[in-house]
Amino acid sequence: MVNYVWLGMMVFGVLVAAAQGRIEVVTRAALEGAQVAVKTSLSLIAIITFWLGMMKLAEAAGLVRGLARLVRPLTGFLFPSVPKDHPAMGAIVMNLSANILGLGNAATPMGLIAMQELQKLNRGRSTASEAMCTFLALNTGCVTLIPTTIIGIRVFYGSSNPTEIVGTTIFATLCGMTVAVLADRILRKLYRNRW
Repeated sequence: MVNYVWLGMMVFGVLVAAAQGRIEVVTRAALEGAQVAVKTSLSLIAIITFWLGMMKLAEAAGLVRGLARLVRPLTGFLFPSVPKDHPAMGAIVMNLSANILGLGNAATPMGLIAMQELQKLNRGRSTASEAMCTFLALNTGCVTLIPTTIIGIRVFYGSSNPTEIVGTTIFATLCGMTVAVLADRILRKLYRNRW
């Protein structure tokens, strides 16, 4: 659906520019937009690479296992059907850690691994398990304590105080995570009662 909205906005913009006889504006905007996108992407590579390296070091040093043990009461509550030492739990913790650091792109590979491991526990069923739904809700609405990607973008564009968004980001993402977990629990109970 979102693709149709974007397509509609682009077609509408081209039609308006053509109707006003200024079609060159569309070409110039497309080229400038592509140039800015490439510059921004290249500047973010350093930030994402640094944090991905830190995550790999943490994994190699055993910090992931330690973090998994530390949050075991919480993950045990949220994922009661996943065994404590299952590989899915480590991937879930890594994914949530990357999201907490504001590295959504770095969290994606761990999220895919977590889903693959959770599917192994799903015994080949074609519908998502409760653990998969909970993980998806947490992944989508995870609290972000350090929004590194946004801070990096703000630094790139010369913000006078790039970290001023940290407080509001923590508040907004905490609200989002709370709603995601509550919705998961409520919908799970409604689904169980329905069937």
